[in-house]
Amino acid sequence: MLEVFYGLVGNIALPLAVVAIFIATALGWLVVSVKAQRKMAAYREDFTTSASANMADMFMFVDPNRLFRLNLIALVVIPALVWLLVRDLVATVGVLVLLVVLPAYVYRSMRKKRLARIEAQLPDALTMVAGSLRAGASLNIALDNLVAEQPPPISQEFEILTKEQRLGVDFDISLANMEKRIPMQDFRMLTTALRINREVGGNLAETVESLADTLRRKSTMEGKIQSLTAQGKLQGIVMTGLPVLLGVLLNFLEPEAMAKLWTTGVGWTVLAIIIVMELLGYFMIRKITSIDV
Repeated sequence: MLEVFYGLVGNIALPLAVVAIFIATALGWLVVSVKAQRKMAAYREDFTTSASANMADMFMFVDPNRLFRLNLIALVVIPALVWLLVRDLVATVGVLVLLVVLPAYVYRSMRKKRLARIEAQLPDALTMVAGSLRAGASLNIALDNLVAEQPPPISQEFEILTKEQRLGVDFDISLANMEKRIPMQDFRMLTTALRINREVGGNLAETVESLADTLRRKSTMEGKIQSLTAQGKLQGIVMTGLPVLLGVLLNFLEPEAMAKLWTTGVGWTVLAIIIVMELLGYFMIRKITSIDV
């Protein structure tokens, strides 16, 4: 009887255990999928919001949802292709990290170039404004002439200023908004001069023309400094890359001798020391050749 009882219990317990495992697995996958959907929705919202704001700042009107889809496809497809081609986990993870970091780097690079173009255009734009003011035009008309005659991106920024003025926005608020879009010291000098002129008066044309001449002289001096320090920066890059190139060549020419560098604990320690010293040397050279003007 006991054997029959145990046999019945075993026959019932095994299906129940299978059902319990199936239910627990299904619930676990459900919880994971719900959390993943929430994380994905939050990531999508953050991505589209930041992408829309960043693109609008540079007058690039692209659908943020389309950018999100393209980014998601790139994050999935490109690492999968790398894995299928090389079958290397380190390379696949490296490509994935690169794809995650690359959009922010591209945006910062584009924004930096845009601000550099605005800085280069600012002296000529101020000279045009000063000429219009000397001809008897008001500041608003002078800014309209600047928008019509100057190329982007500086014309785009001043066009926003003139449109805000037509909509009745206070001039100080418009200047503050423009300072947020163009966080440059040269432009703050212009906004400060405009605010002082509105408060105490004075010859605005002479002030703007003097500021344009100052900015032009400053740009010339910065160009001379960049040309004088370019050799030092290039030397830093060459001296940093030379040991890496030499190590790669020796690895191909003498693989047995170089194998200890990659396969032993002492070799990894030496590599770590080399990397730290290389980085320290590179940043020290960059610090020496970077001159604030």
